[in-house]
Amino acid sequence: MGRYSANRRSFLTGAAAIGTTFAAGRLEAVPAAAVTPAPPANRAPLAPQPFYALPVGAVRPAGWLRHQLEIQAAGMGGRVDEIWPDLGPDSGWLGGKGESWERGPYFLDGLVPLAWMLDSAPLKAKAQKFLDWTLDNPAPDGMIGPRSNDDWWPRMVMLKVLTQYHELTNDPRVIPVMTRYFHHQLAEMPKRPLRDWGRFRWQDEVVSVLWLYNRTGDAKLLELAALLKAQGFDWQGLFAGDYPYRGKTAKADIGLDRPDVAGEIPNGLKDPALSVHGVNNAQGLKASPVWAMVSGSEADRRAIHRQLELLDRYHGLPIGIYSADEHLAGRSPSQGVELCTIVEAMYSLELALAITGDAALGDRIERIAYNALQATFTDDMWAHQYDQQPNQIRCAHEKGPWTTNGPEANLFGLEPNFGCCTANFHQGWPKLVASLWMATADGGLAAALYGPCEVATTVSGVAVRLREETDYPFRERIVVHVDPAHPVHFPLALRVPGWASGVSVRVNGRAMAAGKPGSFARLVREWRAGDRVELEFTATARLTSTAEGSFLEQGPLVFALPIQEQWQKLRDHGLTADWAVLPEGEWRYALAEGAAIERVERAVGPVPFSRRSPPVVLVTQGHRVATWNEQDNAAAPPPTDARAAGEAERLVLMPYAAPKLRITVFPAIAKA
Repeated sequence: MGRYSANRRSFLTGAAAIGTTFAAGRLEAVPAAAVTPAPPANRAPLAPQPFYALPVGAVRPAGWLRHQLEIQAAGMGGRVDEIWPDLGPDSGWLGGKGESWERGPYFLDGLVPLAWMLDSAPLKAKAQKFLDWTLDNPAPDGMIGPRSNDDWWPRMVMLKVLTQYHELTNDPRVIPVMTRYFHHQLAEMPKRPLRDWGRFRWQDEVVSVLWLYNRTGDAKLLELAALLKAQGFDWQGLFAGDYPYRGKTAKADIGLDRPDVAGEIPNGLKDPALSVHGVNNAQGLKASPVWAMVSGSEADRRAIHRQLELLDRYHGLPIGIYSADEHLAGRSPSQGVELCTIVEAMYSLELALAITGDAALGDRIERIAYNALQATFTDDMWAHQYDQQPNQIRCAHEKGPWTTNGPEANLFGLEPNFGCCTANFHQGWPKLVASLWMATADGGLAAALYGPCEVATTVSGVAVRLREETDYPFRERIVVHVDPAHPVHFPLALRVPGWASGVSVRVNGRAMAAGKPGSFARLVREWRAGDRVELEFTATARLTSTAEGSFLEQGPLVFALPIQEQWQKLRDHGLTADWAVLPEGEWRYALAEGAAIERVERAVGPVPFSRRSPPVVLVTQGHRVATWNEQDNAAAPPPTDARAAGEAERLVLMPYAAPKLRITVFPAIAKA
């Protein structure tokens, strides 16, 4: 990482023994996970669904994925409250007079699962302070949270936190506090309806409402769910007809061209700025599948595919997500995507995968998580970007190609551009871990996503432990050890990625029916302690062509050409700093069409997504081009008539998340 790595060498040299010391203590070794009960099925009249999320804590990270969560815990994910006043002792979510809106709940939404997955006493203690204040200080009418505002939106996030916390601890305060709050909201909403952010994010609260209904059967909760939908934005309707947002958003499109509002912070945005807002769209992806639990409608269950298809068509990027910097921005690979959009899209898709059982959503989640998520962080996760770009040739304090974001939008730092992502990014990795395995409606277990982990749950009343050993996504081989307390018959569903050109499934060495790509293979048998399931997927490295250019992919990974980086510190922020990243090498390349692609594998190190030691690279041929210019301090869209400026060169491409300056989408070489 050039000069950056020298300034951060203490992190990199200590990463191999990642039991990193906190100011408050030391990350503890994780004991074998306690066996958690199977999740409750949907209570009538809610519609059944093919998969159900296991209780938080049933899945624990292992292998490289555990290293990744430990990096997050030792970095900003576990310690940002020590340097950032918005989460400090004066936070409104601790009873103080400081920030009292969304940042406290955002922080907890990732900190709670992270702390318990790592069994870290220091992190649990940090989370517990916020949780205790919220649970011990509801208003007499049932309202929770700081008294300085009555906005429904930040409570929606805190409710998600409380559901996770209850699954982890069974704290007896949670159910009564949530029940009183929901009854209060049901009474208040007719005279104080949803507005701005809450109106566009109503579906996030419905998730918590239905979670509680499945545990208490309180019919008032179904009334509240219906009222939230009635007052909320119609996401399904936006995408059902003649979709209006087909290009890069201009300020005039969303009313920000007028002098009286041009400088407004996001709290002041009005529609259509809110319906074209990237994070709102990410949260809106869950609206139709979540409502399908209430309606039972197949059309509702399937509507997410229409949303994804249109977002891909008009704004899609190769990394599985659409451009949104801060608003939808077209298909140029130099447009950015906000970190909050990435983690919220992941969470929406994880819920939708459980509700619909659609394997394609698993492919999409992995594409985002294993490419876009970590790309926006430094190796030590002590600095992040607000916007990342697939074609990112510099990160500097300059005007960028964004519609509404400022000159700091793609810097690495504490809170570049706006601090929402500083608090909200924490949920990405922990919730991915929680979603790796799910319960099935027919009493089994499903490998919904792939990554090294351990699972402890019950099936048909029998304690079952699974151990998934894999270096996926850097390798395509997976071994699952199945260890029930005593023999038990149940189905095991294994997602077969849509990109797989070959599939092998073996149980105790015996070949089994593998299933088709884009579906779930089902193994129905009596499982005994010591059973071993082996999966192997074949993925061909391929150059994929689009109207915007070509990119190289293999399996769930997208590959990018690294640009030599020079890191410049701009300002200190206690334990972290703000950084610019400037190019020190050439970036104008095109890949040679038809050139051989060689895959080179290395060990997966303690920093999985690092340009210093990437676990896999692809080697091919390419040409420098002379006809690719800069535009708005970024790479212009790849030219359609690029001319080679020299002989073919050997190019080494890394997994997308490893280099922070990179070219991902390449022009085609014009034929002579």
